[in-house]
Amino acid sequence: MDRRQEIASNLAAVRSRIAAACASAGRDPSSVTLIAVTKTYPVSDVRHLLSLGVTDFGENRDQEAAPKAAEVPEGTWHFIGQLQRNKARSVVTYASMVHSVDSPELAKALGERRQGTPLEVLIQVSLDDDPQRGGVPPGELTKVADAVLAMDSLRLRGLMAVAPLNDDPGVAFARLERYSRMFQLDHPDATVLSAGMSEDLVEAIACGATHVRIGSALLGKRPALR
Repeated sequence: MDRRQEIASNLAAVRSRIAAACASAGRDPSSVTLIAVTKTYPVSDVRHLLSLGVTDFGENRDQEAAPKAAEVPEGTWHFIGQLQRNKARSVVTYASMVHSVDSPELAKALGERRQGTPLEVLIQVSLDDDPQRGGVPPGELTKVADAVLAMDSLRLRGLMAVAPLNDDPGVAFARLERYSRMFQLDHPDATVLSAGMSEDLVEAIACGATHVRIGSALLGKRPALR
């Protein structure tokens, strides 16, 4: 089996899992956007996915994302990793959405450097208070949201989270769903909920995820970071 066939088979399996999860949750599969997480994988894999109908790609390191986005500009690029402010100038040139805004300072840095169409942003909320994994405590969401809304070049779209390492993802994502519903009371347009990866996409979809970030289930065991 060549690489494209391998990816096509994996993609069919992932789409089947998404469809089944949506059926169980009483949702339309079209309400879930599949983001192919291509970090550490070659740009040739991105091209295979694009040829198979995947248009959304996620990266978490600017030094890898920027050249890939330049090679495949027809893709929609999502920045999903923790982001340092000094990388904002580069990220805003190719990202359509940043999922990991976690401070007013980062919002300001992105907003000051974005040109053209507004950059869509999600606020990353912490579900486990682990600073190594990023995200703001739920009680600080309003402060970060106000910073995003103060920038005309940013558009607040919703929330993102990563399931805790030592917690039931269903329980964790149920908390996230509550946070999202409360957040939308003040920000009714912030309807995006980015949650769920290869191992826990079913639980995320059950709890209202609109975007799932899938890497290894599509592309196989991740190569070691260089």
